[in-house]
Amino acid sequence: MAESVVLLDFWASVFGLRVRIALAEKGVEYEYKEQDLFNKGPLLLQSNPIHKKIPVLIHNGRTICESLVIVQYIDEVWTDGSLLLPKDPYQRAIARFWADYVDKKIYEIGSKIWKSKGEAKEAAKKEFIECLKLLEGELGDKTYFGGDTFGFIDIALIPFSCWFYSYETEGNFSIEKECPKLKMWLKRCMERESVSKALPDPHKVYDLVGFLKKKFGIE
Repeated sequence: MAESVVLLDFWASVFGLRVRIALAEKGVEYEYKEQDLFNKGPLLLQSNPIHKKIPVLIHNGRTICESLVIVQYIDEVWTDGSLLLPKDPYQRAIARFWADYVDKKIYEIGSKIWKSKGEAKEAAKKEFIECLKLLEGELGDKTYFGGDTFGFIDIALIPFSCWFYSYETEGNFSIEKECPKLKMWLKRCMERESVSKALPDPHKVYDLVGFLKKKFGIE
C-alpha cells in the first residue's frame, strides 16, 4: 500500500510553511490542499475539530495538528537525511524553548504592527525589534540556530521572513539595520532549496495584508 501524505494549508501561513519546509528537508512527497480560511471546508473541520485551523498533516489517514508538533512528527517518522531536532536531550529542550518563544511572540507582535495605529503600532514595533534582538543573541555567530545544521528553531522562524517586508513597511523600520546578524542568517536560509521554493513573494504577502486591513476595517 502506497504511503499517503496530505497537507491542509494556506499559502501565506507561517505555520503551514514550517511543515512544507520540514517535508522538503526530508524529501517527503505529499498532496497539498489549499484551504479557504474564511469558508472552512468539511475536510479541515473534520481533521482538526478542536482548533479548526491549518496546518493539518494527514498521514495514512491519521491527522496531526499544530505546526511544531507536526514538524517533530515528521522528524521522528522520516529518519532519512539530517535530524531537525538535536539528539542531545538538553539541546532538544533548548530548541523547543526557542521555537515556543517564536510561537508565542513573533506572530502576535508582528500582527499588531499592521493591525494597530499610532502609539499602539509604535509599541508593537519596539517590542517586535526587542524580540528579534533576543533571537539574534541566541543565534550569535553560528551559521544556524543549532550550529552548522539547519534545524528546528530555523524552521520555526524562517517562514516569518516572507512577512518581514510587511512588518517593516507598516512599522517604518529596517530589520537589516536593527538585527544585521539575523538578516545574514535569513540570507543563508534562503540559499536552501527547501526554504526558497516554499516561501511566497513578500510583496504578495503585503498585498494580502492590504486585503486583510480592508476586510477588517483597519484602515
